[in-house]
Amino acid sequence: MSDNQNPIEHIASLIESKSAVKQEAYRKLCNNFKLLEKEAKMVVKQINEKISKKDKDIILEVEYISDQEFHIRAAGDLLIFIMHTNIIVLDEAHGFNKSPYVQENAHNKYLGQINVYNFMADSLKFNRLNDPGYLLARLFINHEGRFLVEGERQLNFMFENVSEKPISNFDLNVIIQLVISQSIDNDLITSPFPNIRVISLNQKMEKTQALGPGYKIGFQMSYTQKLE
Repeated sequence: MSDNQNPIEHIASLIESKSAVKQEAYRKLCNNFKLLEKEAKMVVKQINEKISKKDKDIILEVEYISDQEFHIRAAGDLLIFIMHTNIIVLDEAHGFNKSPYVQENAHNKYLGQINVYNFMADSLKFNRLNDPGYLLARLFINHEGRFLVEGERQLNFMFENVSEKPISNFDLNVIIQLVISQSIDNDLITSPFPNIRVISLNQKMEKTQALGPGYKIGFQMSYTQKLE
């Protein structure tokens, strides 16, 4: 706000510009989250049709939880898709904020966010509250429908820069395929023997991570390396 600007006029200006942009980003986010679930069902249907030897205990399905959440059960993995209801901006040091796209129009930096977490399906089945889930990917969409993805391996490689066009059904389909593939590719590794040699009765009763159900080796490696 400039020194000579009336505070009321300044607030009105912000509502007309920034707030309007955020509302449009949220509308784009909600619409694409519905499309994401639709594409997930299509991908799961296609995969099921390709499985020749079906085991009744191997489940591949999509489950609607709410307008802000749905799950993909892929055998022993559970992918949880969560749409956040708040519009955010990325850290100032993030490459997206330094891109010509944002530099030319600051309104382009406001993003809706969808997070994809990978849990073990048994963690929810047996209510193991202390089992970890891993953030597999974050999908960001702005008021123009332009998008970028932060994630593991191919997800990060293919979509790390803001798209030149609005996100499409094809893009959503590819993202679904990649997150399912990466969750299955990352196998479980059990905890080292000394780490689970002694447990408390409380840990046993709560079926905690101390029982050694395992952790995702791919995520464990990549995330711990970033912290070292």
